[in-house]
Amino acid sequence: MLEVTSTRHNPGIDPQLHVWGWEIPLYLFVGGMVAGMMIFAGVAMLRTARGDDTKTFFSLQTPLLAFMLLNLGVLALLLDLAHPLYVWAVYITFQPASPMSWGSWVLLAVYAILLVSALVRLPESWPWLGERVPALRRASDYFTGSPARMRWLGYVNIAFGIAVGIYTGILLNTMVARPLWNTSVLPLLFLVSGLSAAAAGMHLASRVFPGRPAPRSLIGGLLAAMTQPLGPQPPEKSTVNTLIRADVALLAVELVLIALLLLSLATSGLSQIEAAKLLFAGKYGVVFWVGVIAIGILLPIVLQALELSHRIPHTVVPAVLVLVGGFALRWVLVNAGQASEVVSTAARF
Repeated sequence: MLEVTSTRHNPGIDPQLHVWGWEIPLYLFVGGMVAGMMIFAGVAMLRTARGDDTKTFFSLQTPLLAFMLLNLGVLALLLDLAHPLYVWAVYITFQPASPMSWGSWVLLAVYAILLVSALVRLPESWPWLGERVPALRRASDYFTGSPARMRWLGYVNIAFGIAVGIYTGILLNTMVARPLWNTSVLPLLFLVSGLSAAAAGMHLASRVFPGRPAPRSLIGGLLAAMTQPLGPQPPEKSTVNTLIRADVALLAVELVLIALLLLSLATSGLSQIEAAKLLFAGKYGVVFWVGVIAIGILLPIVLQALELSHRIPHTVVPAVLVLVGGFALRWVLVNAGQASEVVSTAARF
């Protein structure tokens, strides 16, 4: 018999490896929401370039709002790093086989795309800045005066939005030593969840931040600029139903993808089966079934369906619940994934 005595006590390793804290779930959640906002903004730009009446669809200046949210996600990412002052070293090389290297460079591209996209009608959406920086008017006219440029900007937003949304799942999916993450459903699940969170975030922001016309002050104008319409005419109030319908559909798809995730784990090898059990019991099971499924998906679907049928008044409650559920999904998968491990078949006998 071999007996090993260890005096090690590291809460990050014992009793199980746990390297990532709350920072990574927050980063993945915000990154997914930013990706969804880029896709929604891209669709709005395509419709604007096509000449659709902007009163008939819900178009917001989401690039500026997404830019602010992305800073929050990057801050969480920096807090997770052991040596945040050396993050610049990531950008002196590119490793094609490393998902993190891809993500770091794509993050820079997303920053640039959001800043360029925010120029669309920025002088009208933020009068204080437009009056003090006349060059913004020319930059805005450069895009709004050309349907072709607006169309290409919309395509770029959609393409990079999809890439960022999928990447948040690929970041975990490539780590084969964690069976809970090693499923092809994860990237698509994170993309759809990000779209749902984006729709909820846009709905919530439109109710909280100032409306149109934007205040001519610095702070009030900045807050209003995050939710100003991309078109020359603001959308009708009833078009908020477009976001609600989109969110209901996305939540339904998310529920199906979660079912496929559980099914793929339950029908795979022993390691995946043991990993799936983490989502059915214990602290992860409670957060998963109550926080993600019940509060984050089923309850918002019911409430928003009642709102659309005019049985209850419109409120921001479903949007808040969707955001809570979106973060809870990342928290469960990140933490339960770290708790999962490869199980030897011989260990059962």
